[in-house]
Amino acid sequence: MGNADSKLHFRKAVIQLTTRTQPVEASDNVFWDQFWSDPSTTVQDVFALVPAAEIRAVREESPSNLATLCYKAVERLVRAADSGCSSDRDRGVVLNCTRLLTRILPYIFEDADWRGFFWSTVPGAGRRLDGDVEDGDARPLAESLLLAVSDLLFCPDFTIQRRSGADSSEDVQSIDSCEFIWEVGVGFAQAPPPNSAHDMNRTELLKLLLTCFSEAMYLPPSGNRTLNPWVCFFCSPENRHALPLFTSLLNVVCAYDPVGLGIPYNHLLFWDRREQLVEQALQVLVVVLEPEAEPSPPVFQASGPENLFVSYLSRIHREEDLAFVLRGLARLLNNPLVQTYLPRSARRIRFHQELLVLFSVLFQKFLFFVLKSSDVLEVLVPILFYLNHARADQSRLGLTHIGVFILLLLSGERNFGVRLNKPYSLRVPMDIPVFTGTHADLLIVIFHKLITGGHQRLQPLFDCLLTVVVNISPYLKSLSMVAATKLLQLLEAFSAPWFLFSSAQNHHLVFFLLEVFNNIIQYQFDGNSNLVYAIIRKRALFHQLANLASDAASIHRALLRRRRRSGVSGKTSGDSRSMEGSRPAVPAEPGTLKASLEATPGTIRPPHGATRPSSVSSTADWSPTTDWVLSWKAKLPLQTIMRLLQVLVPQVEKICIDKGLTDESEILKFLQHGTLVGLLPVPHPILIRKYQPNASTAFWFRTYMWGVIYLRNLDPPIWYDTDIRLFEIQRI
Repeated sequence: MGNADSKLHFRKAVIQLTTRTQPVEASDNVFWDQFWSDPSTTVQDVFALVPAAEIRAVREESPSNLATLCYKAVERLVRAADSGCSSDRDRGVVLNCTRLLTRILPYIFEDADWRGFFWSTVPGAGRRLDGDVEDGDARPLAESLLLAVSDLLFCPDFTIQRRSGADSSEDVQSIDSCEFIWEVGVGFAQAPPPNSAHDMNRTELLKLLLTCFSEAMYLPPSGNRTLNPWVCFFCSPENRHALPLFTSLLNVVCAYDPVGLGIPYNHLLFWDRREQLVEQALQVLVVVLEPEAEPSPPVFQASGPENLFVSYLSRIHREEDLAFVLRGLARLLNNPLVQTYLPRSARRIRFHQELLVLFSVLFQKFLFFVLKSSDVLEVLVPILFYLNHARADQSRLGLTHIGVFILLLLSGERNFGVRLNKPYSLRVPMDIPVFTGTHADLLIVIFHKLITGGHQRLQPLFDCLLTVVVNISPYLKSLSMVAATKLLQLLEAFSAPWFLFSSAQNHHLVFFLLEVFNNIIQYQFDGNSNLVYAIIRKRALFHQLANLASDAASIHRALLRRRRRSGVSGKTSGDSRSMEGSRPAVPAEPGTLKASLEATPGTIRPPHGATRPSSVSSTADWSPTTDWVLSWKAKLPLQTIMRLLQVLVPQVEKICIDKGLTDESEILKFLQHGTLVGLLPVPHPILIRKYQPNASTAFWFRTYMWGVIYLRNLDPPIWYDTDIRLFEIQRI
């Protein structure tokens, strides 16, 4: 009964905020204490007892009451951070204030008139809301809140273990938090004892931090090109806990092992509270380490203080620390691929998208070490797994984009291409052809599936996928027959006249594939007899390209054939244009939410001096002409391949006739011992297309990152049914 009565008092207090004719005085502690004094209140209670409609009603009809509620909640957190919340009652107050602010803040952010409230100073409040300081020296409410939360994240007996023999009245402000990092790892050699209560309290405080940072979700795209003031202050030198917080978050993520002791079905018997903490720590990390467009203009650099989290990340240099981070991320990314004899007996994590974002940020900082280590392949395989798994699901477009982006980053480095020659022996659950080969073969096979078996909205990524293959092609020592055949199949599809003439950009895909073949022939001819044989078998494709008809009548016939295939009347638009055999977009599962993202911006230099748009757009106002076809047809790099065919085709035909060969293995043996030394054109220089940071890609990252965070935080539903403006929410 007591519990029910306390919930009733809480509910009445919420109602009184909107129904009282006079504002409630800030000094009326009896009234305000009803919101946080009950130790039995849960986060679910707060979200149920404070409905969205009533928060908006208080905001509109009794703004002074909402302002006082926020101020009083922050005040209690500041007071607890100063006193050390040494009693159970104080800890309950902290948790309830944390939950209440987590509930209210999104409704503050969604109203432009309220958005600056937390950055205003409260009359009579000192630097820490409770000191006898002049008003001119008052801290904005946002700064007081962030500093209090940071202090509470290193509060003995609440979020950290009190040192043995330490006084229970130990001053939180005098604690050296670098001695209380949450987990062993980077910069910390001690392993603190596990404490599920501390993990739960840390998780709730991190949820509040993430909610503070989420102001970005309520700004339109035009307003999201600037620094996040909440993140800027939290990561500034004003936060004395910046270093231990950075290492605590990073170590908690990278040290986590969801399999634990390996007891089958342990996740069905025990609730792993550490996983919740890991997920929140990971989300806070990707927000505070958010990549920016580089190089930034001087004005942009001067618009905020130094981000200490980014600075500390760049200072990690010890090989054991770098190995710890890379191994930890690889272990977590590979978790869904773990095979066991008992079905579903091992714990499966669900925060792989945040892991990919974090890896992309870390990779740019630790480029040399990542590529020096063969562990990079431990990251490659799960990325390819996620790409293959998400290829036909339109709700996972963002996952596909981030995976391709990481591979584009990797492919710009020679060491990555060399590493791909390592044999692939691991067998993960992917619906791909069985082959014996290397990691490069696996990559090509998966890319082929993305292009020919993915949904239509992946077409803007085709040039990025082929750019990756072009970048690695000069280093591929021996492609399998399966991978070689897949590349020729792509050329066959992309060189079809109806496809070439359907878009002003489609011919670039043919250029990419021809460059792949040229690189392998010129630099890795020995050992690539499978590809040479596949080229010889499909030699008609290259002759058709060289003799592609460019007259108006031929173009018209090709487009008519395209319309008959697709069933589309009139000119083909960007939405209907797709590879033959590619799947339409599959809807998300019922009951889920989908955060729609902007099209992926351009990230690479366009090939052959052509102009590449940021995304595939409608071509309703464009039509192919003879001059247009001739302008790029004359530049097709066919000389090397044609010379190879000119030399080898007569030799292969002769040996087949002379020896009566019908077994392709004998032909492959002949090609393995063949040579084209002195017969091919002068080798062309290797051209590597690297990722180029820019403001558009930085904004896409921010949108994707917050879309993932929105969808991953539905218990409690922190941002559900609020006026998000950064991206569109589709309820299915």
